[in-house]
Amino acid sequence: MPSLLHQRSAEQLQQRPDICPGHTVRVHERIQEGDKERIQIFEGLVIAVHKGLTPTDSTFTVRRIVSGVGVEKLFHLHSPNIEKIVVKKVAKVRRAKLFFLRGRRGKSARLSERFTTAEEFAVAAAVEPSAEVPEEEDAPSAEEEPAEQKDEAAGESVQEAESTKPTDEAAAAEEKSSENEEEKK
Repeated sequence: MPSLLHQRSAEQLQQRPDICPGHTVRVHERIQEGDKERIQIFEGLVIAVHKGLTPTDSTFTVRRIVSGVGVEKLFHLHSPNIEKIVVKKVAKVRRAKLFFLRGRRGKSARLSERFTTAEEFAVAAAVEPSAEVPEEEDAPSAEEEPAEQKDEAAGESVQEAESTKPTDEAAAAEEKSSENEEEKK
């Protein structure tokens, strides 16, 4: 039976992307100054993720360089002041904490980028609400109809147009030959 503390913290959990050290993130934080409220964006490299006793206690540290000075900011992962978190890039790292980057400047502070698939950011995409309303599949869109009419008006079927297109290999060979001729001139 979970404790009362864990039950209360589970109620306050928000859906956030899976953040790891090496991710470059944009944190949209709600700032209140007097009567006004605004969103401040802090973009940087996640250098550490700290797990707490309860799931709501987890924090992460983001580092960026501003005017030649390193600035680190600690964020609570499930804070209501965080509007959203967007993962921009993923670096290949072999450490849980990237504190060694504090002593590095310039090119030595770079991390090699890991090329990722869209499946890795499925949680991040699910967090951001989509402003577009999905259309029904049965109804054809207005943009598709004029394109079909243009093909019919030209008297050329789509299959004929595709068969007359040169293949990628042939197009590449033609480009190379034209480049060689230009170089000779």
